Amino acid sequence: MNLDWPTLLPLVFAGIMGLAILLYVTLDGFDLGIGILFPAASDDEKDMMIASIGPFWDANETWLVLAVGVLLVAFPLAHGTILTALYIPVFLLLFGLIMRGVAFEFRAKVPIHRKHRWNVIFFTGSALASLAQGYMLGIYVLGLEQGPPAILFALLVAICLAAAYAAMGSAWLIYKTEGALQGKAVRWLRYALVFTAAGLAAVSLATPLASPRIFDKWFSWPQIATLAPLPLASLALFLWLWRMTFRLPAPEDANSLKPFVALALVFMLGFVGLAYSFYPYVVPDQLTIWQAAAATSSLAVVLAGTVIVLPIILGYTLYAYRVFGGKATHLSYD
Repeated sequence: MNLDWPTLLPLVFAGIMGLAILLYVTLDGFDLGIGILFPAASDDEKDMMIASIGPFWDANETWLVLAVGVLLVAFPLAHGTILTALYIPVFLLLFGLIMRGVAFEFRAKVPIHRKHRWNVIFFTGSALASLAQGYMLGIYVLGLEQGPPAILFALLVAICLAAAYAAMGSAWLIYKTEGALQGKAVRWLRYALVFTAAGLAAVSLATPLASPRIFDKWFSWPQIATLAPLPLASLALFLWLWRMTFRLPAPEDANSLKPFVALALVFMLGFVGLAYSFYPYVVPDQLTIWQAAAATSSLAVVLAGTVIVLPIILGYTLYAYRVFGGKATHLSYD
């Protein structure tokens, strides 16, 4: 069988980049959400919240590095176009990630009377990184438009994505903690779900309205019937989650992982919808996957390295979550 490598390789790298983005949003989403929830917690609860993400947060950001790396080496034209249009929010994203990384380490080592300032920096870095990501998503959905209506929409998406991360963080705390903090996490999840649902609805409505091509892909027959399970499944998951928040914490910690899994499924369904909407474009209505792709020979070389590196990253991630499973305990650097 003869393979058309110039056609196949860009699709492979688009799939790898999509997987990396989805895993980043899901995994780093919950530890960004932990930082966003910091102001609502007591000092002891903050320490336990940090302990719940201590073994994972640094590795979770690996997926962001992989996604941006694939965009750069596999789709250099798209990399230049997207990052030029989003230069300021990308800078704010990186600055926020640096802030929270430094604060994570310093808050564990400074005297008690100085820990508060690092808690504030950790919250600020987490919120800034989350808002920057949401703003970039909003601008991307509208085809990289930069006018006042696009900016207002992007700000709305930024707030809602930060709320979605807070919901992920709350769900993670329900799974990893117990007692009073677990009870608080259930209430936090309930509040965050409202903004999460609003953000998902806003993006879902704006995406087809931003492009006649995308509108036709969703609302032509029989596509509308074929794609109906995506929004219906998302709505069902939100309703189930809302009802679940009134039944948690449950005796013997039953169902503590289910809210996190349900939110991960919501993220996955939303990602599938976006991927379908923009395919085959990597820059909305400007550059297709094949137009933006690097030379086939370059992609072949990069693929050889990816085949080695990607399983290692996946293996390490699964191993870390298995080893550090169960309830969080006090995090010590001694």
